[in-house]
Amino acid sequence: MRLNYITSALSIILKDIGWVSFLPIIVALYYKDYNSFLPFVVAGFVALILGFILGCYGKSSSFESLNDIKRSEALMIVSLTWITFGLIAAIPYLFFGFSPINALFEGTSGITATGATIFTRYDYPHALLFWRSFTQWLGGMGIIVLFVAILPQFAVAGRQMFFAEVPGPTEDKFTPRVKNTASALWIIYAGLTVACALALWLAGMNPFDAICNAFSTLSAGGFSPHERSIGGYGSNLINWIIIAFMFISGTSFVLQSRVLTRRKLSLFWKSEEFKCYLTIISVLALLIGSILFVQQHYSFFEALTASVYQVLSIATSTGSASEDFQLWCFDAKILLFMTMFVSSCSGSAGGGIKITRWILIFKYLKNELYKILHPKAVIAIKIDDRVVAPDVIKQTIFFVLCFFALWAITVLALTIIEQNFVLGLTAAISAIGDIGPGIGDVVGPMGNYATLKPLSKIIFIFDMYIGRLEIIPFLVLFHKDFWAIKK
Repeated sequence: MRLNYITSALSIILKDIGWVSFLPIIVALYYKDYNSFLPFVVAGFVALILGFILGCYGKSSSFESLNDIKRSEALMIVSLTWITFGLIAAIPYLFFGFSPINALFEGTSGITATGATIFTRYDYPHALLFWRSFTQWLGGMGIIVLFVAILPQFAVAGRQMFFAEVPGPTEDKFTPRVKNTASALWIIYAGLTVACALALWLAGMNPFDAICNAFSTLSAGGFSPHERSIGGYGSNLINWIIIAFMFISGTSFVLQSRVLTRRKLSLFWKSEEFKCYLTIISVLALLIGSILFVQQHYSFFEALTASVYQVLSIATSTGSASEDFQLWCFDAKILLFMTMFVSSCSGSAGGGIKITRWILIFKYLKNELYKILHPKAVIAIKIDDRVVAPDVIKQTIFFVLCFFALWAITVLALTIIEQNFVLGLTAAISAIGDIGPGIGDVVGPMGNYATLKPLSKIIFIFDMYIGRLEIIPFLVLFHKDFWAIKK
């Protein structure tokens, strides 16, 4: 692992993060919040200065030499980028009275598009509320994917970095060059964000809130400038607009691009993952809707709206709320808890295990059961008529085992620290799956994480990073061979 390559790449990325950090100043100017300039000026200059310092150290490596970047170096760059971006994102919160741990918690929750918040009030300047949602938007598709798309320096090196940030169960790309793939993903992502913001504005939401909620919806983040989330706007039309775009954000952007470029909607129905995603969401929504209709005496339309919204919000890891589902009956909350493990499609903005991995696991189990009856049978596991390599299946099983092991450890730690088993059980999966709200009075949809003990918040920060990087790239950092340092 060559430090000068790593510092050179980080230098380029940090400089661009620095320039991006100045954007909330435009919002502050528009709303004449002149006291809000300093937090973002400081954040921007800290990133720029760090970028220049690292650039001086790595000056011996040219932009062309970055194309020789190795997998281990790409993993290190991605990990350090997310850590430093989280630190930069936390800086503005310090100027508004947040403690360092709370600031880092909110910043990390933003960039990882988790949506867990320590906000107890929402009368902060527009610039800070914009920054809160904007960091989610940057992190939702992936900060590395963005820089691979726009920076010419990563024309070739971007391949290793792209797949280090977006590991997934398969390395699926739909254009000959990864740079073109990243660009296409971000064009679709940005276009859908604009469409969502316009739809919300036309539905009666004020322009600022429409932009912030569009950022948080397409990123599957969930932060809202309203203290009662989307439910605070009291509009079923707004709820259904958010539902539509949450569903889109949980669908593979790679698949969406294929549909758009080839102009064939039938490609959706040819995707095994999409059909499974749609089926699971539909079944869970119908079950919860039926419970709300029968046990909670909701009207048919209210039950349907509430169930579809919350199932999609949790399954896609968006985490926003159309109402306080903590007030729902036990049966409905149990199904919502199960939904936390469903996740969205691979290649989407959503977090969690991903539907593709669940499909691979169940197909693997089915094959193993078949082999008990037919020991000599050789059956390949396929997805969309393509054979999945055995190594990919092994990595998938390893990922799922690590995911549940981390969840169990986090549940145990949080339960001991907070003396609250329900909080530990639901908040742990919420952090690792980048979902946001848990179930319970403290961290429910209308609650917050402000009252948790500092150690619990540190565990959450750790889990949010691991969940966003999908565990395995993070675990590799602990292998001794990874740290073979070269100049």
